[in-house]
Amino acid sequence: MSDTTAAFEIRPIEARDDAAVAAVIRSVMPEFGAIGEGFAINDPEVDWMSRAYDVPRAAYFVVESDGVVLGGGGIAQLERGDGDTCELRKMYFLPGLRGLGAGSALMERCLASARAFGYRRCYLETLRGMDSAMKLYERSGFHRIGAPRGQTGHGGCNTFYLLEL
Repeated sequence: MSDTTAAFEIRPIEARDDAAVAAVIRSVMPEFGAIGEGFAINDPEVDWMSRAYDVPRAAYFVVESDGVVLGGGGIAQLERGDGDTCELRKMYFLPGLRGLGAGSALMERCLASARAFGYRRCYLETLRGMDSAMKLYERSGFHRIGAPRGQTGHGGCNTFYLLEL
């Protein structure tokens, strides 16, 4: 199932999207200085996102316009967290997609999936300076928490959020 607006479509990731999603991640993260160790840009799954999210209680969605992948995001169980907590993961958009409502639409899709999978909380970590993203998280009901949860391997992140689903 996909969600469509006049400007973009949101649909589940497919293997044919892997290279495009990796390119988005590798383009966007350096904009915010997230290029060294401790950032998602270095996660091995970046090159094979469709396989990484083809597991129980996980989903990754791409956002495309005119058949071109311009962003994406997903949810999966929080690494070394409790079974009731998922993590919002690798939600990034190329500049041309920003400001069109794609972030809110994708957030709704991810959180609906989290609820359908039976999660009770959604966690995320980010980086100061990603102001638009943090506004989206707060509009979506996430609250800042003082310390990281689980073991994501993203020690470069310095801002943490949690949402009771």
